[in-house]
Amino acid sequence: MQIAVLGSGVTGQTIGSKLLELGHEVMMGSREEANPPAVAWAKEGGQHALYGTFMNAAAFGEIIFNCTLGSATLEALQQTGVENLKGKILIDTSNPLDRSTDMWTLTICNDDSLGEQIQRAFPEVRVVKTLNTVNANVMVDPAKLLERTHVFVSGDDIEAKATVVRILRDWFGWREIIDLGGIETSRGVEMYVLLWHNLRNAISSQRFNIKIVTS
Repeated sequence: MQIAVLGSGVTGQTIGSKLLELGHEVMMGSREEANPPAVAWAKEGGQHALYGTFMNAAAFGEIIFNCTLGSATLEALQQTGVENLKGKILIDTSNPLDRSTDMWTLTICNDDSLGEQIQRAFPEVRVVKTLNTVNANVMVDPAKLLERTHVFVSGDDIEAKATVVRILRDWFGWREIIDLGGIETSRGVEMYVLLWHNLRNAISSQRFNIKIVTS
């Protein structure tokens, strides 16, 4: 499958590399076509690892992973060209964070979410929010943790969510997946990132996750 990864940071490179391991063709999109991290990633990834602009990547991908910083997501998606997104599944891993100080803050919360803003801005895109509650390495290999933990999906398109659940299960190895409901449920998982940040500092590790236990 041809897959687009928007964003050349740690999350984009980690997901992109995992997709290459699985035999997919992956194009990493950035603002600049010759973005140095994307060029280096593609060189290391081999013949099926490509790079280009956000527009190039969106046109290339049958499925699109948004791995841009939340603060840049809407601008990045505008640069893809609406026609290149139309009808496609957009797997949104971003969080609306201001990281300008050690105490992270959310730029969107409570009565709105970045997931919702993406869906409103691009109504013909099939947005599914997921993987934003874990570190990049755990996203693609939850077996790194000692026990099974949970990941969540939020989105309005039932078929798109079913496809994303299969991707999470069959490609990345997630066994415990909870469908939270519509895209408005992105609010809760996005706000969790502040607790994630505090936990990371408290336990000096990024490899942890939520496990839901019921009676």
